[in-house]
Amino acid sequence: MLRITDLRKKYKNYEVLKGLNMNLEKGSVYGFLGKNGCGKTTTMNIICNIVPKDGGTIGFEAGSGQRPKIGYLTESPALYGFMNGYEYLRYIAACADYELDVEKRIEEVLEVTGMTEGARRRIKGYSRGMNQRLGIAAALFDHPELLILDEPTSALDPEGRAEVMNIILNLKSSGVTIILCTHIITDVERVADKIGIMKNGIIAEEGSIDSIMTKYRNQSKDITVRLADPHPDTAAPMRMLPSVNSSNYNGMNGVVTLGSDNIDSLYNELITLIYENKIKISELIAQKTTLEDVYFAITGLSGRDGVRA
Repeated sequence: MLRITDLRKKYKNYEVLKGLNMNLEKGSVYGFLGKNGCGKTTTMNIICNIVPKDGGTIGFEAGSGQRPKIGYLTESPALYGFMNGYEYLRYIAACADYELDVEKRIEEVLEVTGMTEGARRRIKGYSRGMNQRLGIAAALFDHPELLILDEPTSALDPEGRAEVMNIILNLKSSGVTIILCTHIITDVERVADKIGIMKNGIIAEEGSIDSIMTKYRNQSKDITVRLADPHPDTAAPMRMLPSVNSSNYNGMNGVVTLGSDNIDSLYNELITLIYENKIKISELIAQKTTLEDVYFAITGLSGRDGVRA
């Protein structure tokens, strides 16, 4: 669907995009991640022809050069509060010079976004979730092949986020290709087939979630053991295991926390030690690397310690 090569953009003396590469498969959801100011919105604006690029190429449909229809939901869609949902979508149809049955299409996008009941109400009385869903309906109106969503669940409550994620999954199942730009990692984990993490004007890491997690999963994490017998002598052998590079023992509750650069090796050593020495435990928790950990490591933001880019 979309292949971007060496994309560059500069605003005066500030180079926002420094050779960005991105590959997006048709009918997939691409999770677009990165801290504020890294160039995500500039990238999306260039894809939509809102701002010009300074260099690089953007190819569609495996290099055919044909630009697909693109729908774009900005982070804070500016809707006209004096209109109701129907009136706003009729306005969108007029802006798009929509040539098919407008009223039929309005009903279709309202049903897809769960806005049929609310469409008769004035927009000024909408909740944030209703605003987002109407914004998605507008972005979908002209049958886009590529849908770009910039922070579609920002500031929504859990119920509103779940509603928007279900809309995205339904659109994906119908064949729409989606770029989902968000800071909410759990939303990306739920719907994305592939992710790209931006840093310093480029995509620093791109691939399926599974492939990226496989790359980072063995990096430093902790195993927490709660001992049935909290005596220090019981904890001592665990802290001397070959894979342990840091340890902490809380004698008050019998909890041993073990850090390692290879969580799998430490886990195997620990299980063997517990079995061979008949150590009684009440709980064992392995804290493995999460996608959030990987994101923090790549972007350089402060998060949980342990993963290194």
